[in-house]
Formats: sequence, structure tokens, C-alpha cells
Amino acid sequence: MIKRTLYFGNDAYLNTKNQQLVISYPDKEKEKITVPIEDIGVVVLDAYRLTISQNFISRLLDNNVALITCDNRRMPQGLMLNLEGNTLQQERFKFQVDASLPLKKFLWQHTIKAKIANQRVLLIKLSVSQRHTEFATMQKYENMQYWENSVRSGDPDNYEARAAAFYWKNIFSEFIPNFVRGRHEADPNNLLNYGYAILRAITARSLVASGLMPTFGIHHHNKYNAYALADDIMEPYRPYVDEVVYNTCKNNDFKQTETFDNELELTTEIKAELLKIPAIDVIIDGEKSPLMNAMQRTTASLFQCFAGNSRKILYPLIK
Repeated sequence: MIKRTLYFGNDAYLNTKNQQLVISYPDKEKEKITVPIEDIGVVVLDAYRLTISQNFISRLLDNNVALITCDNRRMPQGLMLNLEGNTLQQERFKFQVDASLPLKKFLWQHTIKAKIANQRVLLIKLSVSQRHTEFATMQKYENMQYWENSVRSGDPDNYEARAAAFYWKNIFSEFIPNFVRGRHEADPNNLLNYGYAILRAITARSLVASGLMPTFGIHHHNKYNAYALADDIMEPYRPYVDEVVYNTCKNNDFKQTETFDNELELTTEIKAELLKIPAIDVIIDGEKSPLMNAMQRTTASLFQCFAGNSRKILYPLIK
């Protein structure tokens, strides 16, 4: 079943009754809305005067819902998850903590190969949509294929960075000359930041459901990062967010000028498109699946690798 993503951008009262989320409003003429809590996967809180009951939060966490709060710029800021997302959590933590360095390097190699593969296919897909011939386009991105095939255990040659530099130079070139990817750089980085925050929450939620600790990464290890493993595992999924942002730029006739006077504001309509990311159809292990469900298969396969039952993380591939 596809879990729902709920966004609250206006004042409301959020409570629960009979395993239902009850949404009521300061305007008494507006009817109350109820949503089964078991149908919810992500909740985004983005209003200054939301009133939330403790019971509401507890019920969400009981059902492994990712609860996201936003800052005064209306960007995702905080993430709350269930501390006991799996009945075998202690046993699974042990497998994760005891994972050998060679295994983690091998899993990172597999992760980066999947990421570069999806970046390459997305570049081809978007170029063909601009009426370029598929054969010529595939030749243009042969370097991405080479970097993907050259990634070694642990990626000591940093092919991830080489591919990223080339990828970001090309993906938005139709709209933005010399695009620079960065959290605080020009638009549409604001859209990418928002989309990645949603993706990170989905990943962390799935890791917890699989009995894994999002903090202990296979590659990322910044001591200030509470979601290092989520940042690792979401890497091959990032191009799905990039495609949504590309289409948003295209649909809004976005063109960046030298004076940066053409902004792509995070409107309610654009946020609505980004909040559909959990429901995007992806292909994983030859089957079509909503991204949120695919992520659950990815994190479950990661545990099987930690447990010694598999040597492959299941990642989706862009077609």
C-alpha cells in the first residue's frame, strides 16, 4: 500500500481519535477531516500556529511515520522517528555495528555505481526529450559509463565526485549556464534542498523500520551527522528528485539570468510537486514500485548484507 504524505501549511489543530488523524481548523465553518493513521508515511509541519497533541505524535511514531518540521524559511529542519521501529532491533543493531570495513567499502562501491548509473541514464533521458538522437546522446555520456565501471571498493579514486561535477554541469544547462550545486547557491538549489530533505526522511524512516540505526553510516561519518546511513543509502535515489526539479524548471519556464533576477520561489504548488516524491514510480529488481516502497526493499536488503545473507543492496534503476 502506498503511504500518504501530508503537508500542513496553514493553521490547524491535529489530534487523534479511534486511530484516525483528526484535522480541525480555527475557522469553525470548515469541516473536520479524518485520515487513517495507518495510511500515513510522512507528515510535514510548516505553519506557525499548528496545535499538536502529544497523543497525535505518539500515534504517528507507533506507526513509523516520519515527522518533519520546517524552519522560518519554510524549509525542512527537523525529523522525528520511532526509536523502536523493529521488534528485532537490538539483534539487528549488532549486525550493523559489527559490519567489517571491507564489507562497508564494498557496499559503498555498489552504492556509488548505482548512483552514477542513474545520473547517466537521467542525462540521456532528458537530452533525448530535447529531441537529441539517443545514439549521439549515449556517446556524449560515455565518460559516465567509464566512471561507473571504474569504481573500486570504497571508491578511493573518488569517481563519485568526478561524475557529480560533470552531471551538475549538464543537467540544468538548458535553463542555467554554469550551474553550481550547493545548499546556499542560486535557484533551483532551493528546490533540490527541499526534495532531498523529503528523500532523507523517507530513507531514515525505512532504515528504522528495517531495524537499523540511521546514525552509523557505511561511508558518511561526520560526528555531527545523526543520519549518516540515510545519507549513504539515499545517494542512488537522488536523481529521481533531480528529475522532478528539472521538470519543475521546464514547466515554469525558468531561465537564470546573469543578474540572478529570475527566481524560482518555493510556492505551495511547487512544494506539492516535491511532496509527491514518495509516490514516484521506480523500477527495482525488475518491478515497478512507488519510491517509498522501493526504499523499504532497499533498506531490508541492506540488513541482509549486514547479516551475511546477501552481497547486494537492491537499488532502483532509472529507465
